[in-house]
Amino acid sequence: MQPKNAGDYRPLPVIQPGKAMPYSDNALWLQSLHSVTLFLIMAINVLGTPLQPCSTDPMTGYFRDGCCNTDETDRGSHVICAEVTKEFLEYSRQRGNDLSTPRPEFRFPGLVPGNRWCLCALRWKEAFDAGMAPYVVLESTHVNALKYVDIRQLMEYRLPA
Repeated sequence: MQPKNAGDYRPLPVIQPGKAMPYSDNALWLQSLHSVTLFLIMAINVLGTPLQPCSTDPMTGYFRDGCCNTDETDRGSHVICAEVTKEFLEYSRQRGNDLSTPRPEFRFPGLVPGNRWCLCALRWKEAFDAGMAPYVVLESTHVNALKYVDIRQLMEYRLPA
Protein backbone atom coordinates (compact mmCIF):
# COMPACT_ATOMS: atom_id res chain seq x y z
CA MET A 1 0.00 0.00 0.00
CA GLN A 2 1.30 3.45 -0.89
CA PRO A 3 1.84 5.96 1.93
CA LYS A 4 -0.74 8.78 1.99
CA ASN A 5 2.01 11.33 2.52
CA ALA A 6 5.72 11.40 3.21
CA GLY A 7 5.15 11.28 6.98
CA ASP A 8 3.39 7.90 6.65
CA TYR A 9 6.44 6.20 5.17
CA ARG A 10 8.18 3.61 7.30
CA PRO A 11 11.15 1.77 5.83
CA LEU A 12 11.23 -2.00 5.95
CA PRO A 13 13.40 -3.40 8.74
CA VAL A 14 16.86 -4.65 7.88
CA ILE A 15 17.28 -8.36 8.40
CA GLN A 16 20.52 -9.16 10.20
CA PRO A 17 21.61 -12.81 10.23
CA GLY A 18 21.55 -14.34 13.71
CA LYS A 19 19.52 -11.47 15.22
CA ALA A 20 15.82 -11.67 15.99
CA MET A 21 13.61 -8.85 14.82
CA PRO A 22 11.09 -7.26 17.16
CA TYR A 23 7.59 -8.66 16.57
CA SER A 24 6.28 -5.42 15.06
CA ASP A 25 9.14 -5.31 12.54
CA ASN A 26 8.70 -9.00 11.75
CA ALA A 27 4.97 -8.51 11.17
CA LEU A 28 5.65 -5.49 8.93
CA TRP A 29 8.23 -7.46 6.95
CA LEU A 30 5.92 -10.45 6.47
CA GLN A 31 3.00 -8.21 5.51
CA SER A 32 5.18 -6.42 2.95
CA LEU A 33 6.56 -9.67 1.59
CA HIS A 34 3.01 -11.05 1.28
CA SER A 35 1.87 -7.88 -0.54
CA VAL A 36 4.82 -8.01 -2.94
CA THR A 37 4.23 -11.71 -3.62
CA LEU A 38 0.55 -11.14 -4.42
CA PHE A 39 1.46 -8.08 -6.46
CA LEU A 40 3.91 -10.06 -8.59
CA ILE A 41 1.57 -13.01 -9.02
CA MET A 42 -1.24 -10.77 -10.25
CA ALA A 43 0.90 -8.66 -12.64
CA ILE A 44 -0.47 -9.93 -15.96
CA ASN A 45 -0.71 -8.01 -19.23
CA VAL A 46 -3.62 -7.84 -21.68
CA LEU A 47 -2.12 -10.77 -23.60
CA GLY A 48 -2.32 -12.99 -20.51
CA THR A 49 1.46 -13.16 -20.04
CA PRO A 50 3.63 -11.60 -17.31
CA LEU A 51 3.54 -7.79 -17.29
CA GLN A 52 6.70 -6.32 -18.83
CA PRO A 53 8.29 -3.00 -17.83
CA CYS A 54 6.98 0.06 -19.65
CA SER A 55 9.75 2.58 -18.95
CA THR A 56 12.47 3.32 -16.45
CA ASP A 57 13.63 6.49 -18.23
CA PRO A 58 11.49 8.27 -17.39
CA MET A 59 10.46 6.08 -14.45
CA THR A 60 6.77 5.42 -14.92
CA GLY A 61 3.96 3.58 -13.19
CA TYR A 62 1.60 4.39 -10.37
CA PHE A 63 4.23 2.96 -8.02
CA ARG A 64 7.12 4.48 -10.02
CA ASP A 65 8.47 0.97 -10.52
CA GLY A 66 8.72 1.12 -14.31
CA CYS A 67 5.61 -1.03 -14.80
CA CYS A 68 1.92 -0.28 -15.25
CA ASN A 69 1.10 -2.06 -11.99
CA THR A 70 -2.01 -1.07 -10.09
CA ASP A 71 -4.01 -1.72 -6.96
CA GLU A 72 -7.18 -0.44 -5.32
CA THR A 73 -5.54 2.90 -4.39
CA ASP A 74 -4.85 3.74 -8.06
CA ARG A 75 -8.00 5.74 -8.73
CA GLY A 76 -6.79 6.75 -12.20
CA SER A 77 -6.01 3.17 -13.29
CA HIS A 78 -2.57 3.99 -14.73
CA VAL A 79 -2.49 0.70 -16.63
CA ILE A 80 -1.92 1.44 -20.33
CA CYS A 81 1.68 1.64 -21.48
CA ALA A 82 1.77 4.17 -24.30
CA GLU A 83 4.45 5.84 -26.36
CA VAL A 84 3.35 9.46 -26.26
CA THR A 85 3.29 11.72 -29.29
CA LYS A 86 3.37 15.49 -29.65
CA GLU A 87 -0.28 15.37 -30.71
CA PHE A 88 -1.34 13.30 -27.73
CA LEU A 89 0.56 15.52 -25.27
CA GLU A 90 -1.15 18.61 -26.73
CA TYR A 91 -4.54 16.88 -26.66
CA SER A 92 -4.04 15.87 -23.04
CA ARG A 93 -2.94 19.41 -22.09
CA GLN A 94 -6.06 20.85 -23.73
CA ARG A 95 -8.17 18.39 -21.71
CA GLY A 96 -6.62 19.68 -18.46
CA ASN A 97 -3.89 17.07 -17.97
CA ASP A 98 -0.52 18.66 -18.76
CA LEU A 99 1.91 15.76 -19.11
CA SER A 100 4.75 17.89 -20.51
CA THR A 101 5.46 20.08 -17.49
CA PRO A 102 7.71 18.55 -14.80
CA ARG A 103 6.08 18.13 -11.37
CA PRO A 104 8.88 17.06 -9.01
CA GLU A 105 6.53 16.92 -6.01
CA PHE A 106 4.86 13.95 -7.74
CA ARG A 107 8.13 12.49 -9.01
CA PHE A 108 6.97 13.45 -12.50
CA PRO A 109 9.69 14.56 -14.94
CA GLY A 110 7.43 15.86 -17.72
CA LEU A 111 7.14 13.91 -20.95
CA VAL A 112 8.44 14.48 -24.46
CA PRO A 113 7.32 12.72 -27.64
CA GLY A 114 8.68 9.18 -27.76
CA ASN A 115 8.59 8.65 -23.99
CA ARG A 116 6.70 5.61 -22.77
CA TRP A 117 4.32 6.25 -19.88
CA CYS A 118 1.61 4.41 -17.95
CA LEU A 119 -1.53 6.33 -18.88
CA CYS A 120 -4.87 6.37 -17.13
CA ALA A 121 -7.10 3.94 -18.98
CA LEU A 122 -10.00 6.36 -19.31
CA ARG A 123 -7.69 9.14 -20.63
CA TRP A 124 -6.41 6.76 -23.29
CA LYS A 125 -10.00 5.74 -24.14
CA GLU A 126 -11.01 9.40 -24.38
CA ALA A 127 -8.09 10.05 -26.74
CA PHE A 128 -9.02 6.94 -28.74
CA ASP A 129 -12.59 8.19 -29.16
CA ALA A 130 -11.19 11.56 -30.35
CA GLY A 131 -8.75 9.93 -32.79
CA MET A 132 -5.75 11.12 -30.72
CA ALA A 133 -4.68 7.93 -28.91
CA PRO A 134 -0.98 7.09 -28.83
CA TYR A 135 0.35 3.64 -29.68
CA VAL A 136 0.40 1.10 -26.84
CA VAL A 137 2.79 -1.63 -25.75
CA LEU A 138 0.50 -4.59 -25.11
CA GLU A 139 3.15 -6.61 -23.27
CA SER A 140 3.43 -3.72 -20.77
CA THR A 141 -0.29 -2.89 -20.50
CA HIS A 142 -1.91 -4.31 -17.35
CA VAL A 143 -4.84 -6.70 -17.79
CA ASN A 144 -7.03 -4.27 -15.78
CA ALA A 145 -7.05 -2.01 -18.84
CA LEU A 146 -9.66 -4.38 -20.25
CA LYS A 147 -12.13 -3.08 -17.65
CA TYR A 148 -12.15 0.20 -19.60
CA VAL A 149 -10.97 -0.53 -23.14
CA ASP A 150 -11.74 -3.30 -25.61
CA ILE A 151 -8.79 -5.50 -26.60
CA ARG A 152 -9.56 -4.80 -30.27
CA GLN A 153 -9.05 -1.08 -29.66
CA LEU A 154 -5.71 -1.77 -28.02
CA MET A 155 -4.70 -4.14 -30.84
CA GLU A 156 -5.51 -1.43 -33.38
CA TYR A 157 -3.02 0.87 -31.65
CA ARG A 158 -0.39 -1.77 -30.87
CA LEU A 159 3.10 -0.34 -31.20
CA PRO A 160 4.74 -1.93 -34.23
CA ALA A 161 7.45 -4.36 -33.16
